[in-house]
Amino acid sequence: MGAPLTLGQQAERSLITKYKKLIWNRFVGGCKDYDLIQEGDRIAVCISGGKDSMLLAKCMQHLQKYSDFPFEVEYLVMDPGYLPENRAKIEENARLLELPIRIFDSTIFDVVNSAEGGSPCYLCARMRRGFLYNAAQSLGCNKIALGHHFNDVIETTLMSMLYGAEVKTMMPKLKSTNFPGMELIRPLYLVREADIISWGQHHGLSFLRCACRFTEKTETEELESARKEMKELIAALKKKNKNVDISIFRSMHNINLATAVGYRMNDSDDLHSFLENY
Repeated sequence: MGAPLTLGQQAERSLITKYKKLIWNRFVGGCKDYDLIQEGDRIAVCISGGKDSMLLAKCMQHLQKYSDFPFEVEYLVMDPGYLPENRAKIEENARLLELPIRIFDSTIFDVVNSAEGGSPCYLCARMRRGFLYNAAQSLGCNKIALGHHFNDVIETTLMSMLYGAEVKTMMPKLKSTNFPGMELIRPLYLVREADIISWGQHHGLSFLRCACRFTEKTETEELESARKEMKELIAALKKKNKNVDISIFRSMHNINLATAVGYRMNDSDDLHSFLENY
């Protein structure tokens, strides 16, 4: 008999055994459906320390080994000013999951903490994205991969309608406007959050929830936010229609512009009216 599998090997193997249908097939399906990865890509998988990005890293690690075409992966962790114990948690999980991470430091938390007005979460997210693009580009990457999943997509869709007064969703991939030649991809686009949680629990893993100085939460404590409200709304709707989440998701793939009173192609475009072609 051979040596027992390490936790990292078990976590990777479970993707094509216990979680093949729920995670692996949906991960691969998303990559194919939205043409996220091409031969010769050098992709920076951005790891925040949460469950989603850690799972994404293991999926990308396995895919790279058995892909039909070659591509390269970097596992990038940005420390925006974590408390020592939170950074240590990320490093420990990376060790357990056998992820060869690169960590670089930034002062984002300090900048956000000193900023006046506006949403600290919005400013932090914007700054993180810029730092990640810059770090990935310096490593010769042409793409960054983020761990947003199916639930993030439908929650964003509802938040845009109910709070932003527009029909807008989280795209599976985007070209960067500030970093020419760089692209953002979301390979977990079809993967459900419940299955990500199940995968982590199956292997006895615990992850950071946010680790922000403003909110210092663990993953067992949901932040009081509009996103939490969307989760509760969707859960309530699913009690009457178990496929309501799928309907929300598919609606963004099946928009009938002939019934849109107004629309624009980009955030900066003027609003067009149905009267223009009436």
